[in-house]
Amino acid sequence: MESRKTVLLIEDSKDIRESTGEILELADYVVLSADNGKNGVELAQANLPDIILCDVMMPKLDGYGVLYLLKKNDQTAAIPFIFLTAKAERADLRKGMDMGADDYLTKPFDDMELLNAIESRLKKHEQQAKGHIKSLSLDSLLNEAGSTRLLKELSENSRIRAYKKKQSVYMEGDIAGSVYLVKTGSVRTYMVDQEGREITLGLYGIGEFFGYETVLLNKPCSDNAETLQLSDLYLVSRDDFNTLIFKDHGISKKFIELLSGNVKDKQKLLLKLAYNSVRKRVADALLDLAGKFGRSISDTVSIQTSREDMAAMAGTSNETISRTLTDFKDECLIEKNGSIINILSLDKLRRIKQ
Repeated sequence: MESRKTVLLIEDSKDIRESTGEILELADYVVLSADNGKNGVELAQANLPDIILCDVMMPKLDGYGVLYLLKKNDQTAAIPFIFLTAKAERADLRKGMDMGADDYLTKPFDDMELLNAIESRLKKHEQQAKGHIKSLSLDSLLNEAGSTRLLKELSENSRIRAYKKKQSVYMEGDIAGSVYLVKTGSVRTYMVDQEGREITLGLYGIGEFFGYETVLLNKPCSDNAETLQLSDLYLVSRDDFNTLIFKDHGISKKFIELLSGNVKDKQKLLLKLAYNSVRKRVADALLDLAGKFGRSISDTVSIQTSREDMAAMAGTSNETISRTLTDFKDECLIEKNGSIINILSLDKLRRIKQ
């Protein structure tokens, strides 16, 4: 049976503290309460709650001070942190997000807004933790098998080819003689539908392999690949790659997992294109780019992309992308400067509904 999550509520208003605590307890959370920032920090360090809700303006120690002290402590630094504020001014909110807060709620907030914010943050935190554990276990497997050394040797003995921005790497129907490993830059794979529209299937950055499906399945390329920027790629020959796969169990297992993950990702993409609204698809495209190539500062991320690439990711037209990005800008979800998009709140984008 899954254990109940603990919420630490730091709020100097007794009415808000009691009413919010009742809502959380009804939602089956364990609630710890503090009436000022100093007591809140002490409770957090002693109990290590799953998530913290904290008012901004408080006596003794305000919310910014609470966040600062918790981020300095290794035990509490990673706990999801949501500000509760009566101030809606952008400068105040931006200060909190820049310091490392995960989200904010502007008082007064309703019950569902509160619970959705908590659930969203807890879910994201759990996914990040699982991803970290998976990465560590995979690294451990590769190190035990000696696979890291073999992969390094394989890349060093492979040819390196320089590609210009938007240069084709391979096309659908080609018989691939190589598996590709990104040394610098970035690459996307895509398909072209019956109407001639490009639909992005995958994004690959430094240290990632692509094009291995064709070699593993011994079939012609089922998609296209092109660089998103100036890129250097290792070209690992088909023979060398197959020799390595059969030689090392750790590496063969890794690529089987990658192949399985790609199939699931494509299934999810088709479902999104079929059932998600354009608005939701554009938001998801921004989130995918942010997760892959973004430069993150807390909940804000800066990415560089073209309207055409966004359209291919969202499965829509360039004009629709322009209109949707303008809407997002008007809603203060993003800021745009040429090809640079500054996402002002990743969490707000995640909450966009159908």
